[in-house]
Amino acid sequence: MTQDQKVAESSIRRGSESTFPGPWLSFVREIAQIDFCRQVAGTYATQISALVLGLLVSIAVARSLGPAGRGEYAVAMAIGTLGVQFGNLGLHASNTFQVATDRRHLPVLLANSLATSLLIGGTYAVLLVALFLVRPSLMPVHGALLELSLSWVPIGLAYLLTQNLLIGIQDIRAYNITELVNRIGCLCLVLAIIFCKNPSPKLLFLASLTALAFSLSYALNRLRRYCVSRPAPSWHVFRNGLGFGFRAYLSAFLAYLVLRSDLFLVQYRLGAAQAGYYSIASSLADYLILFPSTVGAMLFPRLAVTPDIVRKALLTRKAVIGTASIMLPLLLGAVMLARPVVRVMFGAAFLPSAAAFVWLIPGIFALSLEIVIVQPLNSMGFPKEVIGIWIITTIVNVGANLWAIPTYGIVGASIVSSISYGLALFLLVALAGWRHYSLLRPLCE
Repeated sequence: MTQDQKVAESSIRRGSESTFPGPWLSFVREIAQIDFCRQVAGTYATQISALVLGLLVSIAVARSLGPAGRGEYAVAMAIGTLGVQFGNLGLHASNTFQVATDRRHLPVLLANSLATSLLIGGTYAVLLVALFLVRPSLMPVHGALLELSLSWVPIGLAYLLTQNLLIGIQDIRAYNITELVNRIGCLCLVLAIIFCKNPSPKLLFLASLTALAFSLSYALNRLRRYCVSRPAPSWHVFRNGLGFGFRAYLSAFLAYLVLRSDLFLVQYRLGAAQAGYYSIASSLADYLILFPSTVGAMLFPRLAVTPDIVRKALLTRKAVIGTASIMLPLLLGAVMLARPVVRVMFGAAFLPSAAAFVWLIPGIFALSLEIVIVQPLNSMGFPKEVIGIWIITTIVNVGANLWAIPTYGIVGASIVSSISYGLALFLLVALAGWRHYSLLRPLCE
């Protein structure tokens, strides 16, 4: 650490300690004054609202179409969303990083986002159509519904990339409005079609796609206000962002694989019924991860524009304390309410899911802290060592599950996931200490 960094660290710490007696009390006193906390609270409330609105749409679609129609709608949606999930190449993360560190890149990044969305969406459509022409039996939906599902990919990609540009320029209000407009618009259009007594998978999917396109247009209009020049694509900026984005893509994909690989192994080893139980436990875990994911998303662009390592660490420490303060009582409540919640939401037949969910709780807490603690390293360019940590974690997870699932069932899968996420957290903290001791020290004090 340089002398200047030592002086900065000392002055920051003295000022903090003279005003507040400890980090926990400091967090409580500052929370009402920190704009970051208000952004997290607003975004989390938006995500919860979006979750509820999405559930209402799902219920309306299922009740109006019946099992067969709901199946067609779900498959068509899966074609579109998987194209967005696997086709983004991490560019949403690089968009946030690049525009946060230099807002002058916004016009170029906006143009690149639209061009990339069309290119990837078009390529995805061509490849799928070619596959279906060679193997018509693999075509899950037909006609207009297939065309609409393929149209989802470029629009969905553009929506994702523009949303992360809004995060990067810290227009969180517009980000939240865009998300709510999408969900509320989708629900209103779906209900209007049902009210007209003309529901079909094609029309209801078109309603969802229309709401998405309208939200995209709002985000584009908002971003144009910040552009200081005419948007024009740049291969140089795209190439620079692709390397950063691909590292983020691999990290996120491997972290996602740790939890989702369990489900496939349970299905393979124990059958469909046990996989159904475990899927409920995984879904409940996804809901709990929503809050730390929101904290991480809001923290990342702030750290990206903070060059001083000590200040990065102090910002991260506050975020870690806040996340732990909220997640601990939330997870303890989840442990106590697991069985009644499963019974009420899914029925008594799914009660075996409760035990698997309870054993996932330690892993959820470890992952919650990991999502926040990794952000300073991510803001320094997504080091390759982070990818290595998730490769090690994935190998350990899959290898241990091959033994634990046949022996201990879905509870064994949950225990292995908790151990795996704990391992990832340990390795991440060790990496931070090895590469940037000055980054780790304030986190531990």
